[in-house]
Amino acid sequence: MRHLIAVLFALGVLLGTPDTGLCATGTPAPLLQQVLGELARHEAVRADFVQTRSNPALARPQESHGQLLFVLGHGMLWQSLAPVAETLAFTGRQAARIDPQGRAYPLRNARGVAQISGMLQAMLGGHSDEVSRQFTITASGTPASWTLQLVPRQERVAQVLERVELSGDDFLQGIRIVMHDGGDTDIRFSHNRDAGALSALEKRVLGLP
Repeated sequence: MRHLIAVLFALGVLLGTPDTGLCATGTPAPLLQQVLGELARHEAVRADFVQTRSNPALARPQESHGQLLFVLGHGMLWQSLAPVAETLAFTGRQAARIDPQGRAYPLRNARGVAQISGMLQAMLGGHSDEVSRQFTITASGTPASWTLQLVPRQERVAQVLERVELSGDDFLQGIRIVMHDGGDTDIRFSHNRDAGALSALEKRVLGLP
């Protein structure tokens, strides 16, 4: 999970303030809208995840696993279980580490992480406007098995980041971040399901009554 934060932080710093002069191009709008509509249908989702990070400098890929909770309009909780136990909350433009008692400790210099997380939350909520200002979005496949490829529009970002791929069916099933230095972060989700009742701690962290 810490490796994912590092990647998101770097991308957020590079992206900076969104350029509202950019507009989406090259997107098969009907399929994209179908995908976003299906994702937004799930107001609260739980999933297990496995994150694999590969890099030419690493002797072997590094792997972590845990659980994700996403609540539309409130944010997401990433709970890494191994190799390091850690819970992170992304709510709006805020990013924080959560201790076992539910106390939140804001991540320092996390504006970039929160920005990228906000874009992902927007996509899961059925909105692509913010993302399309920063990336060219290309959709392929069918509503039952789709891939969204995001290619950065800004030259300085494109020099570092090759692409981001989102894939899924009724739910988001995978996120892949491919860097030009050969780095590759791949997150696979499994056991996606409607979240059901939230715990008192989850409600408190996400600001739910």
